[in-house]
Amino acid sequence: MKQLTIVGAGWAGLAAAVAATQAGWQVRLFEAAPLAGGRARSLQQNFAGKPLDNGQHVLIGAYRATLALMRSVGLDPNVLLQRCPLDLRFADGQGLHLPDWPLPINLLAGVGRAQGWHLKDKVSLIQASWRWQRAKFSCDDTWTVAQLCDAARLSPRVLQQLIEPLCLSALNTPVQQASATVFLRVLHDALLGGTGSSDLLVPRVDLGALLPDACLQWLTAHGADIHLGERVTVSTFEKLAQATSPTQSVLLACPPWEAARLTADIAPKWAYMCAELQHTAIATVYLRCTDAGFSGLPRPMMALYCDEQAPAQFVFDRGALTGQPGLLAAVVSACQGERDEVSEQVYDQVCEQLELTNLEVVQTVVEKRATLACLPMLNRPEPWVSQGVWACGDYISGPYPSTLEGAVRSGQQVVTQVG
Repeated sequence: MKQLTIVGAGWAGLAAAVAATQAGWQVRLFEAAPLAGGRARSLQQNFAGKPLDNGQHVLIGAYRATLALMRSVGLDPNVLLQRCPLDLRFADGQGLHLPDWPLPINLLAGVGRAQGWHLKDKVSLIQASWRWQRAKFSCDDTWTVAQLCDAARLSPRVLQQLIEPLCLSALNTPVQQASATVFLRVLHDALLGGTGSSDLLVPRVDLGALLPDACLQWLTAHGADIHLGERVTVSTFEKLAQATSPTQSVLLACPPWEAARLTADIAPKWAYMCAELQHTAIATVYLRCTDAGFSGLPRPMMALYCDEQAPAQFVFDRGALTGQPGLLAAVVSACQGERDEVSEQVYDQVCEQLELTNLEVVQTVVEKRATLACLPMLNRPEPWVSQGVWACGDYISGPYPSTLEGAVRSGQQVVTQVG
């Protein structure tokens, strides 16, 4: 029987472990942390008897590989995820909201009914969408998203209220730096991926219950050898690499800086590429509202006007989503401030824009290296590391940015290459 040793139990490593097990491999899985999930995991801290997460994640309907993986380990995405048509409205009602209709009727109707948008704003978006579709969602590889929008003559309002929040949430990189090519790929899959592809899928459970816990249970039931809280040392990894054969392989599913540490001697050029990758941070500020009569936000997810002093782009009602009454989660993509400063800024921002009075910061989670900086012409490492050694993850070469879908696809695809 073929054997695959996987280092890392994030979403890429779990996806690879399941795919390899389904293909008949004997899987051994190592994870340094006590919990699986990587950058999308539950925390040990609770609120209202339920775990907090290390970040507030959102999926979209186009994440078909992730949804299929959930089903393959016995989960029902329709139960665990709240599906709603794309809704980027602010507290004052401005912004885009797509009705639950087939494409492209929903897009045209949503743009036509967008509150606070002038006719020139709506026309600029429709014309830009038509140009992008006509160009088959491709552009100059050197362009940033800002250059793409400038070439399409998008209005400042559409750029601020639609493109910027979409770019930050999908690529975790500001429009002035983000790759237009990758952004268009995400738009293509969301807008042309079939019915429901652009829908937002917001977790109703903590991130552990959303996928990692079920994957571990499924893998254990199918004979996988799982080691949580056990970090693989350089010497151990080199022994694993030396023992590879046509029937025994090693798969790195850990973060790029960890992969660089482990492979510095056996694959120095590949390790150097991993070590040189730039990353951007994401902060999630958990806030408790004790206003008299507060029963939750008008919608489970709301957009926030943001600038340097008000850095959060979205706020989520964890009471409506995960049964944690009064708890809000504000997300700061491409976060640049320090924890205390960000907490204070987001506190003021949420109070002002949502007209709330009695808030307290419960917890602020900052993932300093949450995702790749998705820059134009980004040179990402290939999955092949050295003889018998492979890698997967949302930083490995591929068409997607650092998203959960990108991680899952990378983990599944590398198994077909290893085999």
